Amino acid sequence: MAAGLVISAPASGVGKTTLTLALARAWRNRGLRVQCFKSGPDYIDPAFHAAATGRASVNVDSWAMDRATIAHLVSRGADADIVLAEGSMGLFDGVAARGVCGTGATADIAEMLGWPVLLVIDPSGQAQTAAAIAAGLRDYRAGVRLAGVVLNRIASPRHEDLVRRALIDAGIAVFGALPRHAEISLPKRHLGLVQAEEQAEIGSLIDEAARFVSAHVDLDAVLRSAATWSPQPAANGLNVTPPGQRIALARDAAFSFVYPHMLEAWRAAGAEISSFSPLADEAPDTSANVCWLPGGYPELHAGKIAANTHFRSGLRAFAETRPVHGECGGYMALGTALTDADGIRHEMTGLLGLETSFAKRRMHLGYRLAELAAPMPGHQVGARLRGHEFHYSTILAQPDMTLAVVHDATGAVIAETGSRRGQATGTFFHLIAEDR
Repeated sequence: MAAGLVISAPASGVGKTTLTLALARAWRNRGLRVQCFKSGPDYIDPAFHAAATGRASVNVDSWAMDRATIAHLVSRGADADIVLAEGSMGLFDGVAARGVCGTGATADIAEMLGWPVLLVIDPSGQAQTAAAIAAGLRDYRAGVRLAGVVLNRIASPRHEDLVRRALIDAGIAVFGALPRHAEISLPKRHLGLVQAEEQAEIGSLIDEAARFVSAHVDLDAVLRSAATWSPQPAANGLNVTPPGQRIALARDAAFSFVYPHMLEAWRAAGAEISSFSPLADEAPDTSANVCWLPGGYPELHAGKIAANTHFRSGLRAFAETRPVHGECGGYMALGTALTDADGIRHEMTGLLGLETSFAKRRMHLGYRLAELAAPMPGHQVGARLRGHEFHYSTILAQPDMTLAVVHDATGAVIAETGSRRGQATGTFFHLIAEDR
């Protein structure tokens, strides 16, 4: 049987991902089989998990997924020795209105699975107050159990002693304390970490993090704190319909934001996926019956996309007879033009009239529930789709027909409705699951 543990924190930016990767690699180096998951709608961290463990990681999300789906996804850890679920934001941070089986908070997953929480605490600028924060998190929700704490970015031995004593007095186990160590910081950009596949040195970074954490954290004590766990048999609860039988999938540094469970669900349903790279000026496979452009960073590569005439003409030819769908960055690439952060306007594929700009950035962030007003690949009119939107683009024009009525997590209607024109459709949200 596996042991399960949730890694969380009071807030974002405290060091959850680095600790997760370090623990995973350190235990893997000891010969243990390690499985990771990501709680919440993050399409970057699972690739880091896979780099650390050698096993594919997927997202679990209590707002968008039902319990059967979560159970099915988590069951892949049945043959592991230790299963780590990395949280998002702070432990109890979610949306105000409950979704399918929760608010999207990491605490939902911890309670649902019965796994204790390992807290990462950064006590920079404080000392004993860190214990009050940890105690508050421990006592906030009865169904969530705290395993203990790892301290991060400790300033000095005296600082560590003050914080450690306060935590022990509060009855909270301290598994270790990490001094500041800039060498294991992971590069970031405006949507989060720089993607794992873009970092040639990612393996050495994770190895260094594992060495560092092994020297300062009691790995055996952390392992003992995990809950013994045997997954219950779960039917295939993946609420995902593939967009077609043969899918041409854009896949490169500009188009890579696709949830791993989506691709797995497509393949499990019998779909075939052929990848192509717009940045390498490749066109979609002409034998495919649908083309899908995921999100990513088209704003960082807009000039190259605009210059790649084979990709643009090939995609336009494909769309004359078969459906093409874009999510977020892929949606922007289907539009008329994209203005980058320097104010330079780049012509896109022109399949839709959408025009976006990063010259004046505006954050769009949150869960989305869409009811389709028109069909899109894999889904008919009236289908209810759950997803998540996160981008910094400003919409300059969105002239095409509306694809969906889209609500945020509170039920409020939002302006980003998606678009449709001919065979082309696009949305700003990334699809997570169908609402059945």
